[in-house]
Order: sequence, then C-alpha cells, then structure tokens
Amino acid sequence: MGQKINPLGFRLGTTQSHHSLWFAQPKKYCDGLEEDKKIRDCIKKYVQKNIRISSGMEGIARIEIQKKIDLIQVIIYMGFPKLLIEDKPRRVEELQMNVQKELNCVNRKLNIAITRISTPYGHPNILAEFIAGQLKNRVSFRKAMKKAIELTEQANTKGIQVQIAGRIDGKEIARVEWIREGRVPLQTIEAKIDYCSYTVRTIYGVLGIKIWIFVDEE
Repeated sequence: MGQKINPLGFRLGTTQSHHSLWFAQPKKYCDGLEEDKKIRDCIKKYVQKNIRISSGMEGIARIEIQKKIDLIQVIIYMGFPKLLIEDKPRRVEELQMNVQKELNCVNRKLNIAITRISTPYGHPNILAEFIAGQLKNRVSFRKAMKKAIELTEQANTKGIQVQIAGRIDGKEIARVEWIREGRVPLQTIEAKIDYCSYTVRTIYGVLGIKIWIFVDEE
C-alpha cells in the first residue's frame, strides 16, 4: 500500500512552520503540549457556544500559540471574526478570562488577538466546516463537494482534493469518495499544501472529511 504521511508534518522547515512556538525541557514538554490542547479546545468551545446560530460555522482557520517566560500569546486566525466580535466588544476579554480560568496560570499573562483572513474559503478547516454543515442538513455529498470546490476557486488556489469517508448518505457499507480539481502535488516538498482532517457526526454515524489545498509553489 502507499505510504501516507501528514502533508503539514512532511513540509515542516520548508514551506510549513509550527503552529506553537515555545521551548521546554524534556520533562516539562508534555505539560506544555497539554496546555496547548487545553487552550485550543477552550477557544473552540467558547466560539461554538457564542456564535450566532444561523451560520453554524466557527470559521477558525488555525490557532497559533507563542509562549515566553511570563506571557502566553495566542493568535486566532478567523475567516469571519464579525461573528465573534460584532455583538460585544468585550467578547475577547471574556474569552481571555475563560482560558485563564481553564489554565489557572497565576504568574503568566495571557494575551489573545484575533486576525482576519482575507480569503476564508482558501483554508481547509473552514471548508471542512462548510461541508460538515451541508452533510448535517442532508445535502447530497457530491453537491457539497462541488460547492466547496467552487468556493475555493474564488479564493484563487491552484488545486484542491476533497475526500469523504464513512457511511455516506446512510448506506450500510462505508466507502470513500473523493474529488479533485486542479493539481495537488503531495510529493513535491516545495509545493505549499494546506491540509486538514475533520470528523462530522451525522445521524447515520461519523464521517471523516479530508481536504488538501494546493496554495502555490515557493
């Protein structure tokens, strides 16, 4: 069988950089990792809870964490920051308090910043959320995939591959369906490829969505 590797980890140090920047001694490393997971989960949970129901999309492309001795800097890259900021300007402060409570960090300051992405649908996480929303509303999977590809074409990308696996349309036997548009050179390390895998719970069971987007060649 083909040997598979995560496209982001494969390109670390060339076209891809780390989403968490900090240094820890080997014995403390796992604590730092757990802390990162807590921060990311807490932010996602807060956004899910406070977002306006109509959209149903979080619109978080990625969360970057930088740690210094006395400061934790969190940058949230959002496609639709209006959903979070529009209603209350104090939302970010509230989110900061929540994360601080979760971590109970006494001697470290936490700073959260929100950055807007100019082309939200050029990011696989936001696209996967869009497809997940469609599948939950029982839209046929091919229609959802094609719509997602249309949206990325507007975002000016060079290629995209979308794969959905599981009990698609409630069929008894699970299968894998995929669709590709443009080129997606997974073996070329110089090619900047964005990737995400996303699980969606439908009434038939769990489906897995994987999206590869070929952004450009360095």
